Amino acid sequence: SGSSDPYCVVKVDNEVVARTATVWKSLNPFWGEEYTLHLPCSFRSLAVYVLDEDAIGQDDVIGKVSLSRQQISAEPRAGVDGWLSLAPVDPNEEVQGEIHIELRVPEQGNPRVLRCHLVGARDLAPRDPSGTSDPFARVSCCGRTLETAVIKKTRFPRWDEVLEFELAEGEAVLRVEVWDWDIVGKNDFLGRVEFPLDTTHTDPTKGWFQLLPFPSTTKDCRGQLGALRLAVQLVEDRVLPPSYYQPLIQLLSEPILCLDKVGAVGWGSQCGNLSVLTLPSPQPPDSTALVLLEDVTSGESRQDVATKLVKIFLGQGLVVPLLDYLTTRELARTTDPNTLFRSNSLASKSVEQFMKVVGLPYLHEVLKPVVNRIFEEKKYVELDPGKMELSRGRRVISFKGSLSEARVRESSLELLKGYLGDILDAIVGSVDKCPLLMRVVFKQLRRRAEERFPSAQHEEVRYFSISGFLFLRFFAPAILTPKLFGLWEQHADPRTGRTLLLLAK
Repeated sequence: SGSSDPYCVVKVDNEVVARTATVWKSLNPFWGEEYTLHLPCSFRSLAVYVLDEDAIGQDDVIGKVSLSRQQISAEPRAGVDGWLSLAPVDPNEEVQGEIHIELRVPEQGNPRVLRCHLVGARDLAPRDPSGTSDPFARVSCCGRTLETAVIKKTRFPRWDEVLEFELAEGEAVLRVEVWDWDIVGKNDFLGRVEFPLDTTHTDPTKGWFQLLPFPSTTKDCRGQLGALRLAVQLVEDRVLPPSYYQPLIQLLSEPILCLDKVGAVGWGSQCGNLSVLTLPSPQPPDSTALVLLEDVTSGESRQDVATKLVKIFLGQGLVVPLLDYLTTRELARTTDPNTLFRSNSLASKSVEQFMKVVGLPYLHEVLKPVVNRIFEEKKYVELDPGKMELSRGRRVISFKGSLSEARVRESSLELLKGYLGDILDAIVGSVDKCPLLMRVVFKQLRRRAEERFPSAQHEEVRYFSISGFLFLRFFAPAILTPKLFGLWEQHADPRTGRTLLLLAK
């Protein structure tokens, strides 16, 4: 069809750790997926493979991007961020696994003899259709080559063989290669490892060693296979016992605790009790750790800061007064109510992250039935005359006679109104299912908005201060990209994606 169905596989040291959704029929796919991987300190490389999903046979490998640990950590704050050209995938370079070897040169004897004990290997790449291999080891040293027995149908062979080589004076190199034996055709390469030898030293060498590929012989195909937009950052955190963080938590909580005593909201995290004190609204102090934190954070890092704050204050049972404190400060410095909570301030980001943490099960319960129906029905919806495909629409919408733009628009409006009506009915009917914490936060927000803009001409501020969060930052993004909110396993195909976009708008 002149197109592909691409998806990505993420590998760390040749172990698959993540797979994106498939984007159907596209040469310019957008995934927008983010993964947090907890890696061992000894990890060496990260690779992202782009594949084309096929209904019949094996999926085709389009290309890959490989990044070493050194490349990722070269810029600790920024990491790797940009378009990276896909490189071709050479099967001889796609190796994995480790080999267990013991090398020993006896102190006595002439000539000197190297004893190479090949114990076994593990996690070898599967090279046969059965998902296994038939591995054997080939060892070369000082002009002589020996091989172990073939172990059939396994990726974890155990040879337990000792191969001996007579050493000449001076330096030498021992090469160990692992191959998959094939009865027909050439054997498949599984990896190699080399050991420089100095015959004057007799210290034994033993352990598990990572298998490495042959030196690359693939030609440079940069740009010919396309490019992948990646943002990769390596963060190394030293996590201390909880007591070390208490001074910081107390510093951040201090203004919240002060407000809670004079008229905010407290939430008992242990017993689940809620207390609301409707006393005169306090004025938030201007010189607190939270204020300084907002001043020194950039727009890029503010979402991470907001996420951490929400989790910390949820754990302290103070998330409601935290959000009350931040939104009250935002209201105090807003002069035009039409711009209220429209910026990516710490208050806006904190409420947004709070809704995702607390309200995700509620979001699923409200939206999932309608979202599932949209994906299953795959109805053709389009309102823009410049984007209408009338021939395509005729196959989807049943009309007598010719199909016109007006009819497509009429049918699309009817479908959108139907979906939207079901969504609004589900939201309005879900008041009792809305998490109590969310309802209390919005009740406080409404009260603060009324206090900040009390005049009759600003009567609606109390409502759109809430709807700006509930719809623009909660329901609408989930309708636009259901995959990112766990409402659907795959990204939407182009037709369904267009329906979701128009519905979100």
